[in-house]
Amino acid sequence: MSADSTSDRRPYWLSAPGLILFVSLLGTPLLMTFILSFYGFDFTKGIQPGFTLANYIEVLSDSYFHRIFGRTFAISLAVTLICALLGAPEAYILSRMHNPWKSLFLIVILGPLLISVIVRTLGWALLIGGKGMISELLQFLHITDGPFSLMFTTTGMIVALVHVLVPFMVLSVWASIQRIDPQVEDAALTLGASKMTVLRRIVLPQIMPGVLSGSLIVFALTASAFATPSIIGGRRLKVVATTAYDEYLNTLNWPLGAAIALLLLVANVAIIMSYNRFIEQRYAKIFE
Repeated sequence: MSADSTSDRRPYWLSAPGLILFVSLLGTPLLMTFILSFYGFDFTKGIQPGFTLANYIEVLSDSYFHRIFGRTFAISLAVTLICALLGAPEAYILSRMHNPWKSLFLIVILGPLLISVIVRTLGWALLIGGKGMISELLQFLHITDGPFSLMFTTTGMIVALVHVLVPFMVLSVWASIQRIDPQVEDAALTLGASKMTVLRRIVLPQIMPGVLSGSLIVFALTASAFATPSIIGGRRLKVVATTAYDEYLNTLNWPLGAAIALLLLVANVAIIMSYNRFIEQRYAKIFE
């Protein structure tokens, strides 16, 4: 074997341990879930090994699951838009700050990532519940006559998810802002451009890749979120993740739960690939 051929294969040998670990920890459970989704289920006999498309047909044809998938992706879209509207200005303002204020506010923005998502969500449950601080404040100000609660509502779920996921948007936009030369903005201002023109014609086009990448991350994480929807939404407001959970642990219909989980995965992958292709085609020159 020649030295050149050995050198060509070296990257594959070096990446083999990571690939084996990936397949073992992720690929194997995913394959088992895929096989399980084609099993049958009987409430008296339990899981029936075999091959059937009944689980997929039930999910794809039942309007109940249509509403759940529609609600999941509608919430994901709303959370993504709000995170983009909040995260992009936050990242831009943060990048123009000077130390020590920049470091302080960076810790404040990224602080939620240091706390468990369950703890953060329970905190929101205490705030937006019928006996929470927001309800008590509104009653004290005579804005509402009785308890005000956002628990078990779409609005409450969106608020909690935005708080959980907006740091990911800030980080994505922050990475794009670091590529902008501040002297370009100064030159535009020197030539008579207004600050709004500089933001619209210079800053915004260059941070759009970060906004789009952050949107992709936020959308995918929202669509597959479980802890926040299960606490804030409860059983009244189900999303795909909580529905799959209920099928596994409440009705014990594991094959149907596996089919729901895989359809969510397929939908997420399709959206991610389409979105990523759009980003690459639209902003290929910026990434070069």
